[in-house]
Amino acid sequence: MLQHPKVKGPSVGLLGFSKGGDLCLSMASFLKGITATAVINACVANTIAPLHYKDMIIPNLSSDPGKYKITESGLLNLVDIWNNPLEKPNHQSLIPLEKAQGPFLFIVGMDDHNWKSEFYAQIASERLQAHGKDRPQIIYYPGTGHCIDPPYFPLCRASVHAVLDQPIFYGGEPKAHSRAQVDAWQQIQTFFHKHLNGKKSVKPSKL
Repeated sequence: MLQHPKVKGPSVGLLGFSKGGDLCLSMASFLKGITATAVINACVANTIAPLHYKDMIIPNLSSDPGKYKITESGLLNLVDIWNNPLEKPNHQSLIPLEKAQGPFLFIVGMDDHNWKSEFYAQIASERLQAHGKDRPQIIYYPGTGHCIDPPYFPLCRASVHAVLDQPIFYGGEPKAHSRAQVDAWQQIQTFFHKHLNGKKSVKPSKL
């Protein structure tokens, strides 16, 4: 990526959502040249499948599919199926964020029904501080679901999951979620401009 003609360098920033978020956390923890990492409703443990890097394997966070719930509309709610990464059997799935070279931004939808994004962001903050690192920036959005897209995208409260091939409920209330998408987009740009370009602010978005 650093060799791409459109990349300014000398370092890069990462932005990831959901599973892509924990992949970005892993990249920031193990790869050099990453100055800033922003994640949207991400887990602090490796999820879905084992992660292989050089001679190391990080197992995926285990789950209990029997804990799923079904909404009145017949959608699957998966928020309770994921096991706690802080419990001893799941420690190996935790991503070693403290190895990262740059700061973190966590965007958290507080009505996320895919997984416990607020809880995971708190784990990240406590882990980083326990290792003498700076506290990450965490922005909480009430009434906001899992799929926080760029501004003006319609709220995605449910869809057929690409891995499970089942209709999944993601949460979010239309007004709160839409406003969160506008603000989160601005916050992400400000974060990257600060840590990649050294600028403190960018031109604000308008509703």
